[in-house]
Amino acid sequence: MSTSGTDRSDRILTVPNVLSVLRLLLIPLFLYLLLEREADGWALAVLLVSGATDWLDGKLARALDQSSRLGALLDPFVDRLSVVTTLLAFSLRGIIPWWVTAILIGRDLILAGTILVYRRRGLPPPDVIYLGKAATFVIMIALPVLLGATGDSQVAEVLSPIGHALLLWGTALYVWTGILYTYKAVLVGATVPVSDRAAHDA
Repeated sequence: MSTSGTDRSDRILTVPNVLSVLRLLLIPLFLYLLLEREADGWALAVLLVSGATDWLDGKLARALDQSSRLGALLDPFVDRLSVVTTLLAFSLRGIIPWWVTAILIGRDLILAGTILVYRRRGLPPPDVIYLGKAATFVIMIALPVLLGATGDSQVAEVLSPIGHALLLWGTALYVWTGILYTYKAVLVGATVPVSDRAAHDA
């Protein structure tokens, strides 16, 4: 008997969801290796595996037709948690400056607040800006490059300027797209009335 799209959307045990849970479990291991043991090579390996599973779960969800409601919530949650913990850990180790971490996390907190503007008007969240995806991608490349730049080897000397350039470029794009998202939310707030249901709940 075939499974309907609705039934599939309620599934929990799927390959993409397993990969998301694996990524979640890798976070404390990464923090232990980076902060407690300062085993940068192993921490880098865990970071790369985490990035690979992040790429794979989206691909497999589409290829295997295993998109699910749980995955739609779990995947972005793990993504954000992974990014935040990695940034904080890197700053604690002195790999990246605290002001970069504050800007990147602060941008996400501000945008999380703008979602309320759309919800109060009964609207879905705004479409993802392609430049925002590019900014995230650049930052996700910069972090392992910077981790690979720790130490005193010749490889580290080569990777360090590349990693810092990628980090600064990605941060600039991240801030710019944050401004664009915020501007969109301000326009919606100024032009679209609050839905009757939201007004009643308030």
